[in-house]
Amino acid sequence: MSDLVLDHLVYAGPDLEEAVARVAELTGVTPVRGGRHVGFGTANYLADLGAGAYLEVVGPDPDQPEHAGPRPFGIDELTEPALVTWAARVQGIDDAIAEARERGYDPGEASEMSRTTDDGELLSWRLTGAGGLDGLAPFLIDWGSTPHPTTRGLPSIPLLLVTGVHPEPGAVEAAVRALGMDMLVRRDTKPGLVAVLTTSAGKQVTLS
Repeated sequence: MSDLVLDHLVYAGPDLEEAVARVAELTGVTPVRGGRHVGFGTANYLADLGAGAYLEVVGPDPDQPEHAGPRPFGIDELTEPALVTWAARVQGIDDAIAEARERGYDPGEASEMSRTTDDGELLSWRLTGAGGLDGLAPFLIDWGSTPHPTTRGLPSIPLLLVTGVHPEPGAVEAAVRALGMDMLVRRDTKPGLVAVLTTSAGKQVTLS
């Protein structure tokens, strides 16, 4: 199996500035602007989680007001910011998809996506759909030759742990295992992800 590791957590909200403010209030660290997903109606802010992973805060892009159709990550259905899904990084996404299918979990087909930074640089990558099993099974991402966002000197919010809650924890754990990874999932009526982060003052807080 290709080596998959946590690439990023997706914290999405119906108002991008509000979602960024929530993270800043909780952790004492303000994510920095990443860029715009032209054609998808969204923009993002980023923070470094350590170990080559990052937090993506994503929401509607006010500079793309005429967006038609649903935005990614169910943003249009959200009433407040939430940790909606996570991404696993892989080199050779097509092989990783094939191997996961052989193990009984289909992460979906890979498609192309890109975003433009504020200084005009176009970043592109390939990824599968937005995460199965209510976002608890990660989507896969392959950055190819694009430099990883964590190489850009992001502000740091160290991540200690990611766990999940779901009505069918066994199904989630099986899907994550099929991708060659592990995640602890507790049974609960409402699905969700829980990240334990370290604040700027060194305290532990949860983002969900």
